[in-house]
Amino acid sequence: MKSMLIKTIFLINILFILGCKAQTSTDYINHYNEVVPKLNSIIPNKTQFYGQNFSTFYTELQNKNILPEGWIYDTKISPSKKYYVLKLFFYDMNMLRVARENSYRMPRMIVTFENEIPYPQVQALMEQYHAVWNPTVAQFFSTLKVEKIEFTGVKGYNSDDFSE
Repeated sequence: MKSMLIKTIFLINILFILGCKAQTSTDYINHYNEVVPKLNSIIPNKTQFYGQNFSTFYTELQNKNILPEGWIYDTKISPSKKYYVLKLFFYDMNMLRVARENSYRMPRMIVTFENEIPYPQVQALMEQYHAVWNPTVAQFFSTLKVEKIEFTGVKGYNSDDFSE
């Protein structure tokens, strides 16, 4: 009986491993080419969200099917212990690995808020969700007022131009 259980677990592990597809350069380029036009559609009208709650901007992202995968928070001025910046990423860890290995650009959205992001709460969210974007994280930022929105890595996956 124990031998059968070990064989079953071994078989399940093999099937799991075979089912996990490694991300390739082509996968990254296809993903980039799907995400970046959506991001570029926001750039011309981004200033209309300045002074608005993040929830208004986030609704626009959802309406355009722009779904962040990860996030981090940052300071506006370095060095500082005051956090005003939310950086949104549109790739997972596997895609990040491929991008780094190939020196590809990674599209990012940088949202600066008018008021400080409460540190203990944002740090707790970061630890709880391991930087994965989800509705709870979106809700946390929803009432913060947007000061500025910037985009990087949207000029081509292999471009040296980091501007919008």
